[in-house]
Amino acid sequence: MAFNGTWKIDRNENYEKFMEAMGINVMKRKLGSHDNLKITIQQDGNKFTIKESSNFRTLDIEFTLGVSFEYSLADGTELTGSWNMEGDKLVGAFTRKDNGKALKAQREIIGDELVQTYVYEGVEAKRIFKR
Repeated sequence: MAFNGTWKIDRNENYEKFMEAMGINVMKRKLGSHDNLKITIQQDGNKFTIKESSNFRTLDIEFTLGVSFEYSLADGTELTGSWNMEGDKLVGAFTRKDNGKALKAQREIIGDELVQTYVYEGVEAKRIFKR
């Protein structure tokens, strides 16, 4: 339940390099780095409701831990996968529908921040949010 609340993007680490590895064009990478993303998370047991809102879109996502679901990134990349709890971390394992490559994601609370870590093709990026 520590994830519950509204989180606003504060800063990125290596995010443009990550988007480049994902094959996102330079214009979308520049826009994505300044998307003003806000995430609202509501956890009820194993069920999560997440609202992502940015300069480009608003998306409601519902998932149950350990249950596969489909998800589309802001650039249109379609994924399938699931989230699981590993200790106090929310760990996601996703597969791109277009090329079958793996995308790993992790959300954890560090101090008063929500840290999202992504790994794709050996490139790691972090997006850090504050309440």
